[in-house]
Amino acid sequence: MLNYPIKFEPILKEKIWGGNKLINILNKDSNREDLGESWEISGVKGDISVVQNGALKGQTLNALLEEYKEGLLGLKNFKKFGAEFPLLIKFIDAKTELSVQLHPHDNIAKKRHNSFGKTEMWYIMQADEGAEINVGFKKSISKEEYLEHLETGKITELLNFEKVQKGDSFFINTGKVHAIGAGVLLAEIQQTSDITYRIYDWDRVDAEGNSRELHTDLALDAIDFEKKDDFKRTYKREENHSTNIASCEYFTTNFLPVKGEIVKDYAQLDSFVIYMCVSGDAEISVSGNSEKIVQGQTLLVPAEVKEVQITSEGVELLEVFVQ
Repeated sequence: MLNYPIKFEPILKEKIWGGNKLINILNKDSNREDLGESWEISGVKGDISVVQNGALKGQTLNALLEEYKEGLLGLKNFKKFGAEFPLLIKFIDAKTELSVQLHPHDNIAKKRHNSFGKTEMWYIMQADEGAEINVGFKKSISKEEYLEHLETGKITELLNFEKVQKGDSFFINTGKVHAIGAGVLLAEIQQTSDITYRIYDWDRVDAEGNSRELHTDLALDAIDFEKKDDFKRTYKREENHSTNIASCEYFTTNFLPVKGEIVKDYAQLDSFVIYMCVSGDAEISVSGNSEKIVQGQTLLVPAEVKEVQITSEGVELLEVFVQ
């Protein structure tokens, strides 16, 4: 039953900062004007993905994990994660700025929330002219300096902002303050976690005049106050070859542009593979069973699959797995 590329129903999330690019550019099925996130593959409690295609249509990701175990995850991943899918895969559209936030590491998240921490990465799919993101601080600061700027509403004076364009990629370690800026559409790969500590929200309020909750105290011992230029990723764009963008203990992400036909050999890889289509379209074939993927769609190839054929007149994929 695991002999085809699996597609899941997108889980769409309205957000105060969301827009309409997920609909207009990525063709998500919604009429909302504040659509912020499309959760493509999720094992987060309360937001479990459901299979959209093939013989497994209608089954949940959790049901697949319980039945197929290492056949879906890979033996090493199954031993480590059991029936919990280790990654959360999203597309995000920021019409206005997201809050300035950070995510705790595994130890804090486990102790406080019985959750994984959240290491993540971004791939910029589209950006309006002048769009930028916040990643980290301009300089290393003390906790006292941070609190002083936070309490006086001047925290943005400490933040490092980066202009972005299509194809840029950023790796966000736990503890690093960050915010997606207005006009940015991106793909996000992260640990399975929905734990976010919000420290500043641009003084905005919702339709009822309410501010969103901040997590000033929780964030204090989770923040990395050091300036570290470890976030911007450079990579080659070599046709029909996988080029690494980011590797860590939680995930590996490669950039894979395809033109023509290639065969990917995963015989030595003890992991599922996720394809996120960030441009163009392709036919993904497994054991003679094929599924089309277009910009804004995501496919999961089970770990027991050892060979995948990709055919395209021009596609750009993010190739994601856990080693």
